[in-house]
Amino acid sequence: MNTRIELLPIASRVAAIAYPVIVAGACLLAVNLAQSVRDQPSSLVGNTARLERIVVSADGRGFCLAQSGKPFVPWGFNYDHDERGRLIEDYWDAEWDKIAEDFREMKRLGANVVRIHLQVSRFLPVPDTPCSKALARLRRLLNLAAETGLYLDLTGLGCYHRRDVAAWYDALSETERWEMQTRFWQAIAQCCAGHPAVWCYDLMNEPVIPGGQVPGRNWLGPEFGGKCFVQFVTLDARRRAREEIGEMWVRTLVSAIRRHDPHTLITVGLLDGNIERRKFHSGFDPQRLACYLDFLCLHIYPKSGEIEAAVERLREYVLGKPIVVEEMFPLNCTPAELGQFIRQSRRYVSGWIGFYWGKTPEELRQSSELADKLTLAWLELFQNMRPDLQQKKP
Repeated sequence: MNTRIELLPIASRVAAIAYPVIVAGACLLAVNLAQSVRDQPSSLVGNTARLERIVVSADGRGFCLAQSGKPFVPWGFNYDHDERGRLIEDYWDAEWDKIAEDFREMKRLGANVVRIHLQVSRFLPVPDTPCSKALARLRRLLNLAAETGLYLDLTGLGCYHRRDVAAWYDALSETERWEMQTRFWQAIAQCCAGHPAVWCYDLMNEPVIPGGQVPGRNWLGPEFGGKCFVQFVTLDARRRAREEIGEMWVRTLVSAIRRHDPHTLITVGLLDGNIERRKFHSGFDPQRLACYLDFLCLHIYPKSGEIEAAVERLREYVLGKPIVVEEMFPLNCTPAELGQFIRQSRRYVSGWIGFYWGKTPEELRQSSELADKLTLAWLELFQNMRPDLQQKKP
């Protein structure tokens, strides 16, 4: 009998974040490639003189700059799509100026990190050869980040648009699919290794391990607004413990990255919490992952009136590694309550990442849409809270 997987609330919440209008309505590996990268350091590195690589601090509680040792508090945005709902690969060929302007705007708003969501089909359109054009765009993005003074959280293996996912990829067995995911991350690591603008690699956005068998060989969670944000790492647990599968998957991908990039930090974007406080909702056990990851990333959307409870849940993830809230937004609470959550979570958390979708505060002020007003309130909170985060961590 298949174990029931409670994905609907997750997908609903993420879909709402991906499309603010819904909120309003409801309130990448070939040796020659590696050689090419090594032979062209100027095209890879660009103007990075102002950036130092980010490392975990000596006390294991936060981050600092590798050379100077200056503390670094990640504070920034998910740049997962633009105001029209397009993924970055949809427009980075024809509208590079837009991306550059959005990066400058995020910097003006006070961000120091930007989370980029990379789609597996754009970097691995065929099984055996990563796409050189996509890798070139990614290198250009690294240079843009460096020139802007921003660090990148590169989240991979995205399959957000179901229509873009190759049929051959979906037809693979678990072992074959993991091999392709390994190839993707080897290509990304080869491309990015040594570039100081890369803060971290995030293995996947909100992976899930089913407790039994997934019907219909569907690797993706429910589709909302044309996008799928939840993804299975296996279709059949085959009586294996979910935590064991998660550990094997993370270890496999981390090892693939480390063969090409020994230094850049690695994490994975986990769903917050567990079912009835007994079993982890996604099937991943942070205690078993901590020895492979450099820090833990959680996606938390606090509920109104339950801010202290949301903060206290973070205690479960205190495992000797820094904790970053990689997704947050006043979706289920007021902006003031989200501010309260951020301040109180400083006892456990070392970084926070919200959302920016391409509209500036000035543009949002001219809109009468409720979703735009909510986004404006979030951006104003983001700007106002930055000084608070520079204070010494309690």
